[in-house]
Amino acid sequence: MKVNKEIKVHEEPVLIENGKVLVKEKLDFREEQLVLSQDAGIPVKEDIHTGLRPYKCTQCDKAFAHRSNLASHKRIHTGEKPYQCRHCEKAFATNSNLTSHTMVHTGEKPYQCSLCDKAFTNNKDLTGHIRIHTGEKPYKCNHCNMAFTRKSHLTSHSKIHTGEKPYQCSHCDKAFTQKCNLIMHSMNHTGKKPYKCSQCDMAFTNNGHLTNHTRIHTGEKPFQCSQCGKSFTQSGSLSKHTRKFHTGEKPYQCS
Repeated sequence: MKVNKEIKVHEEPVLIENGKVLVKEKLDFREEQLVLSQDAGIPVKEDIHTGLRPYKCTQCDKAFAHRSNLASHKRIHTGEKPYQCRHCEKAFATNSNLTSHTMVHTGEKPYQCSLCDKAFTNNKDLTGHIRIHTGEKPYKCNHCNMAFTRKSHLTSHSKIHTGEKPYQCSHCDKAFTQKCNLIMHSMNHTGKKPYKCSQCDMAFTNNGHLTNHTRIHTGEKPFQCSQCGKSFTQSGSLSKHTRKFHTGEKPYQCS
């Protein structure tokens, strides 16, 4: 059978989200598949063949290869989060982000590191983690010599130079460079401690504090001194030990 190489054009509107038609324009067959794939949570790659990004955001300078990517991006500006988690009150701008979040509830971590026993809910987090093993830090600060494994870490760091603290506490005058820090701070006002120890009645405002506490029960001391072999449950304890007994460093001078 002879294959018709011409691109088919569909007359019916096909950009659909949660059963609602968003765009009533003709889309070529390839783009239709991209739209439907993204709505199903399948990552859509940029058009690497042409390099074209004809779909431009009217509110910032971002541009995209496909209309579906632009539609998802616009939700950053509108704040629209149509994908609601069934297990908690969180909502997301894209179905793929909801899928990754749902794994927090199910415990599923399909992305396994081949260099250690760590596993992740999505490929992006795995890629960032692997750079810890390789030492790769592709995201470099323009203001200092710091470099980072993830773009989000660079973005947060850059606010140190700009002084930007966009996340304002609604209970006091404190402001933060990162949203996660604001969330943790807000728990001091609300008294909320969602991270509960499974072995005792202790609870914490963030997962990092819970992880450190859990080592009291397990006896795990993953931070080992390279000079004497002594081990600690927290990296901060190792740093204090190193300064006190080995380097003599006193970084915190009274002014």
